[in-house]
Amino acid sequence: MNIFTKKPTAKEALRESRREMNNATRGIEKEIGALQLEEKKLLAEIKRTAKTGNEAATKVLARQLVRLRQQIANLQGSRAQMRGIATHTQAMHAQTSVAVGMKGASKAMSAINKVLDEIGVDIASQLSTAPKGRIATKRTEDASSSGLDELEQRLAALRNP
Repeated sequence: MNIFTKKPTAKEALRESRREMNNATRGIEKEIGALQLEEKKLLAEIKRTAKTGNEAATKVLARQLVRLRQQIANLQGSRAQMRGIATHTQAMHAQTSVAVGMKGASKAMSAINKVLDEIGVDIASQLSTAPKGRIATKRTEDASSSGLDELEQRLAALRNP
């Protein structure tokens, strides 16, 4: 570690981490592809030895195939873990971004409160005296019911010419 270099920012650290994770994931995928190709060759070899009747060689090749499939499964698990870690680091970065935004918003709100206090406006008392939402919903219900009544009258007028 070089003490003369500056400490990377969170964004730079995320970018570097993502790059390393992608490289590692690509390496694992390349290894999985090579093992799958080897698996196909091994299956063809097992079929050839089984046709010739060489039972001992077929058993040895079958054991190799089982080990090869276990390796592939392990590598696929590793790849899934790498992707999970990458997703987790991305989520952590998003969470820190939201925290920074909330910090800025709280600073702005405190500044607004200071200005309103200097003016003499008390928001809490005005909000407590404001009408509640239930009253507004009753008004809309009354308006909608009168609208329904009007529609019913029009329909009745159309039915009875």
